Amino acid sequence: MRILIPDLPFSGEPDIERDALAPLLAEPEALLDVHRHTEASRLPVDLWRRADAVIVSSDRLSLGSETIGQLERCRIIVRGGVGFDNVDIAAASRRNIPVCNVPDYGTDEVADHAIAMMLALRRGLASYAEYLGVDPVAGWRFDVAPLIRRMKVQRFGVVGLGRIGRAAALRASAFGMRILYYDPFVAEPAYERKDSLAALVTEADVVSLHCPLTPETRAMIGAPQLALMRPGSLLINTARGAVIDIDALPAALRAGRPGGVGLDVLPQEPPDPDHELIAAWRLQPSWLAGRLLLSPHAAFYSPESIRDLRFKAAATVRDALTGAGLRHCVNLEQLDLSRLQVAVKPA
Repeated sequence: MRILIPDLPFSGEPDIERDALAPLLAEPEALLDVHRHTEASRLPVDLWRRADAVIVSSDRLSLGSETIGQLERCRIIVRGGVGFDNVDIAAASRRNIPVCNVPDYGTDEVADHAIAMMLALRRGLASYAEYLGVDPVAGWRFDVAPLIRRMKVQRFGVVGLGRIGRAAALRASAFGMRILYYDPFVAEPAYERKDSLAALVTEADVVSLHCPLTPETRAMIGAPQLALMRPGSLLINTARGAVIDIDALPAALRAGRPGGVGLDVLPQEPPDPDHELIAAWRLQPSWLAGRLLLSPHAAFYSPESIRDLRFKAAATVRDALTGAGLRHCVNLEQLDLSRLQVAVKPA
């Protein structure tokens, strides 16, 4: 029994994973084969061929069809995170390998981060800190923040009403905001559903993205959608960077639609410092000052969420290989269940 983690991005020993995998590791010749994410692209083919399970811990490692084709013994792939766009689902399905994710960790952290970005822009915290940092006397002004509005008169628009989208909506409703949402797969009578993305971005004062990255959602917020946004509105992305066409953002921000943007994720991470948006953010010209917040794909992070993530990813492998069943399998409908080497449901 070999469980391969090719790209562990966390320092220290993999004690959390060992705790979760204890029943499997107690077997004779069982091995937890851990490599750091800096080594992932250089692993020998033999490690992939001998793996009975693979946990992909980082979204920087792409598990493509060529690598999946080397998984001769693999019975399950677990993406240690919510998003699984860096795993070739079709290739795994062709080899009848279940792919699972961990959608039930860090929900509160990501929702909190989205709301924090909204508040930082709507209450001018970034602008105040910048002006006071330059000159505590001349910067002692309440009127330098460009996006301040009363919260409870605004409409909070959620794109993707899953776990995190619902958590963000709940938090926004506590401020008295009216909740709108667009999600073709969800009907939630507590909130106001919009039949199209265009309808949502046209009406919302804040648009918060909480959808997965799929062929349908890639660049779903581009120049046409940005042009529909209300003047002075906010766009917040704590989902996946490629959901927004960031090449369209500089012109949109100059036009004031949206008025401000909070980005925890980018299509390229870390970003290209010479990209027009990033270069402008570093210089803070007048059209951008106080209107763009960036954070380094950190919305998911807290010490508690990291422990949950690592334990749940490993526990998903444990449950699959001990007969306790699959959890959160994202390609179950594409598999031949009669040939699976793991239990779909508890034995």
